[in-house]
Amino acid sequence: MSKILVIDDEKSIRNVLKDVLEYEKYQVDTAENGKKGLEKIKNEPPDLVLCDIKMPEMDGVEVLEKAMK
Repeated sequence: MSKILVIDDEKSIRNVLKDVLEYEKYQVDTAENGKKGLEKIKNEPPDLVLCDIKMPEMDGVEVLEKAMK
């Protein structure tokens, strides 16, 4: 089963994406900001990351840059 990480600062968006993806039989984890998302990527790398671009503190582009290192 493919694992997907959803990183978004808006709880409602995280929850909707999680519900839809789980309905489609994906394993889904969520993070409410870039820092927590990077921790999850480091500890248990997902197959796919869906990340919001505009987030406080660390935006999605910064998350991508750090995840690629």
